[in-house]
Amino acid sequence: MRVRDVMQTEVITIPIGTVYRDVERVLREKGISGAPVVNEQGAVVGVVSEKDLFRILYPFYRSFYENPEMYCDLEARETKASDIADHPVERFMSTRVWHIEPDVPLMRAGAIMLARGIHRMPVMTDGKLVGIVTRTAVYRAVFEMNLNE
Repeated sequence: MRVRDVMQTEVITIPIGTVYRDVERVLREKGISGAPVVNEQGAVVGVVSEKDLFRILYPFYRSFYENPEMYCDLEARETKASDIADHPVERFMSTRVWHIEPDVPLMRAGAIMLARGIHRMPVMTDGKLVGIVTRTAVYRAVFEMNLNE
């Protein structure tokens, strides 16, 4: 089995410059947990996930150690989302993008995702986005093929 056998070809992308509130809305409304971030030419420049949205609600270590009193009121921290609602995606997306080609064996894609701790990988051909493969798609395909009678 190859990546092309399970990849999604209709990929929801997030344009560079999209603000936090709109990224959250797209992920929620589309029922996805992450998406590639693309520039004006359609090139993949990052990936954003629910983990990135959640992580920005918490302080970075340096900020916490310099101002611990700001982080003692956990109820107040819940309102942090409104403080960052207009932050552009490039401030919180993951910029290290692992991608894969459509003809790569499916188990190799799964191994890369497991080793790198990622849940989705853009599928690229000649530098162009042609799909996305998720960890869920990999294990479902393998299980269906090998465990269902």
